[in-house]
Amino acid sequence: MATPPPAEREDTNHPHAELRNRWAAALEEARAATDEPHSASDPAPSPYPYADNLLARWAEPQRRYHTTDHLIAVLDRVDELAAHAADPAAVRLAAWFHDAVYLPERSTNEERSARLAERALPEAGVPQARTEEVARLVRLTRDHDPRPGDTNGEVLCDADLAVLAGSPEAYAAYAAAVREEYAFVPDDAFREGRAAVLRHLLGLPKLFRTPRGARLWEAAARHNMATELELLTG
Repeated sequence: MATPPPAEREDTNHPHAELRNRWAAALEEARAATDEPHSASDPAPSPYPYADNLLARWAEPQRRYHTTDHLIAVLDRVDELAAHAADPAAVRLAAWFHDAVYLPERSTNEERSARLAERALPEAGVPQARTEEVARLVRLTRDHDPRPGDTNGEVLCDADLAVLAGSPEAYAAYAAAVREEYAFVPDDAFREGRAAVLRHLLGLPKLFRTPRGARLWEAAARHNMATELELLTG
């Protein structure tokens, strides 16, 4: 992420004004832990150019599911689960970065997204330790299998997977959007690859690791995925 231009003011007429402000609040929260605050002569850079860079990434034309709507949904779920996390600020930033780099034909999206965070966050005034935690969390979304006791990872992974527990109609729309992102893949190959993803998730001892996620989403998500898997392989 290139160095943003000089500080910009909040733009209340921006089409993503609320999201930009959510990013600004998350960045301010994350900066607060630093032991080396910017001096008055070297102020922290404006958060808004960073927000605009990220939002442009989330709006790229190849995306059908991994869009700003998905970002909003994950941020909302993180807010819902935040009390479970050891460092909610890091989790919120990880939500912003977790699909910031997304090319459906690549298998390196999580790694590239993590590296983007490693470049951008120190420049934006986030302490190194928290930057490293954000990058770790982004990489964790490749497999969605946090270690026991990794409360930050549990919150981010649960928030990212919450879409699996939607109503049958919402889940069908999600599955259709995923297929659109992989429109370049022939049907047989897509069914095989998608079935492998579903089997991996269904094979996890638990899909949702937070108490709230396990209580509210586990059964519905497993039902939805089992139904999709049956349709794919039936």
